[in-house]
Amino acid sequence: MNLLDPIAWAIVLVLLGCALVVLEVFIPSGGLISFLATLTLVGGLVMAFRHDAATGLGFLVLTVIAVPTVVGLAFKYWPRTPMGRSFLGELAQEGDLVPEDPRRELVGRLGIAKSKMLPSGAVQIDGHTIDAISQGMAIEPGQAVVVVEVKGNRVMVRLADEQETGQASIGSEDLLSRPIEELGLESLDDPLG
Repeated sequence: MNLLDPIAWAIVLVLLGCALVVLEVFIPSGGLISFLATLTLVGGLVMAFRHDAATGLGFLVLTVIAVPTVVGLAFKYWPRTPMGRSFLGELAQEGDLVPEDPRRELVGRLGIAKSKMLPSGAVQIDGHTIDAISQGMAIEPGQAVVVVEVKGNRVMVRLADEQETGQASIGSEDLLSRPIEELGLESLDDPLG
């Protein structure tokens, strides 16, 4: 009195083995689930070979193709299921992956070249000195520049034309030429007093 014939057992064991492989990928078990998956897959193949050698080879090819396919599909669809979302948490949005860079606000701002830019040099924008790269031609110190783009750690500037320099007044005064009282510092005459 046989409950199932060997082919039915082979199908059940291979399906169970594929399910256990998927569980091993998503649930850390220290290899216990993968051991059980290997046992069930081998058991399914043995049952298929008990029926017939051609059937056994067919199941072997099916198992070699099915296991990676099932794992790939699980990686693709499981995070979208309610159980996958609760297990993994919310997926990151594209905006969450891009770091905030305060220098992106500099695009379109006017500044003054503090050093000769061949093509890189220092630029002062809003009282802050920033390393920048000129967009093409050399820029002499004291010339007005406009920030064109900020990409990664690179700030790209170009020479400002007369319209842009006329629209905004750029303080070309150096910090060292200002009076000490204007900077909010105390006198340095008597350091112990």
